[in-house]
Amino acid sequence: MTLHEQMLDMGRRAVAAAHALATLGPRRKNLILEAMADELQAAREAIKAANARDMAAARQSGLSDAMLDRLLLTDKRIDAMIDGVRALVGLQDPIGRRISRWVRPNGLIIQKIRVPIGVIGMIYEARPNVTVDAAALCFKASNAVILRGGRESLECNRVLADALQTGGARKGLPDDVIQLITTTDHDAVRELVQLEGMVDLVIPRGGEGLIRAVMAEARVPVIKHYKGICHVYVDAAADQTMALDIVENAKCSRPGVCNALEKVLVHEAIAAEFLPKLAERLGARRVEIRGDEAVCALVPSARPAAPEDWDAEYLDLVLAVAVVPDLPAAITHINRHSSHHSDAIVSADKSAQETFTQLVDSACVYTNASTRFTDGGEFGMGAEIGISTDKLHARGPMALEELSTYKYIINGQGQIRP
Repeated sequence: MTLHEQMLDMGRRAVAAAHALATLGPRRKNLILEAMADELQAAREAIKAANARDMAAARQSGLSDAMLDRLLLTDKRIDAMIDGVRALVGLQDPIGRRISRWVRPNGLIIQKIRVPIGVIGMIYEARPNVTVDAAALCFKASNAVILRGGRESLECNRVLADALQTGGARKGLPDDVIQLITTTDHDAVRELVQLEGMVDLVIPRGGEGLIRAVMAEARVPVIKHYKGICHVYVDAAADQTMALDIVENAKCSRPGVCNALEKVLVHEAIAAEFLPKLAERLGARRVEIRGDEAVCALVPSARPAAPEDWDAEYLDLVLAVAVVPDLPAAITHINRHSSHHSDAIVSADKSAQETFTQLVDSACVYTNASTRFTDGGEFGMGAEIGISTDKLHARGPMALEELSTYKYIINGQGQIRP
């Protein structure tokens, strides 16, 4: 078969699988999830071996340290994947839940009910854990999923997808609920996002090039999980020790993830006092500071920032820092340069906090906390398929409820419209 024919076949099988999922109730789905987790545990050594092959190839190809970190599966990360699947068992199944109900004067009873989206195409790079998170989440919300991971994680993704489908099948998982595109041909992405009438939604997670390519080619709805250009604004009224802790955590705890800090803005009233302390703290963590003119004057080790630094997602121990005259300037800067993922203010001034949270146009806006909390698990939502930077349908951590839609069920007793 040609690639076009292969993708059409995957789409048709996914539609059939989505229809078959309609017969599975919450108890059966939870049994399937437990079986998936058990099979992942049984396949641990095969997963690690496949990941080792991917890592070796990635190092040889010159993949960055940040991307290598995303690709790596340690025992701890495998445990987290398995625990994430098991955690879904304890979460409320959104499908079939009544959102609202009302009765019209003519006696019609109208109910708004949560239903699956149908078939979801998931396109992502590097992280093999996304294979498990996306497949399990989509399944819990009764969706079929077609997965297209990056070539750098192909060996591991094969083992993971096979374990999920094989384990689930023992407890009644329909065929083709979880399908993995194994070709590395870039045209497969174009074919996937043009499966009108088969794929109901595409979710891309990755770099700017991937997102733009998907948006340019797509003929089906897309929810973007865009890059994380996350900011922390340190206000004049900030607790400076708190600000140092937040910046260090947000930048250094795991720099290669989308909720990691990339930019810091500092109020000019405290810049002379705060910036040397920031440079000392981050210098101990080997963070390179790229600063504007005011920052470079106060921090001799800082490199001058280029214009493109304010729009860059480094995913590395690099941080762009600027001095701003006031809160409105900080908000303007963030709204211009942020990817609208996660942005924070550190301030003891309640008025400044309220202004910041009202006017910063991002999916997640923090006061006095690290941006690293932008995560479905940290929000108490359970596992999530990613962080949506769109505004329609889903925004922020995209968990079970965001993987469903709704329909209206109208019950009558013979009413006709006059």
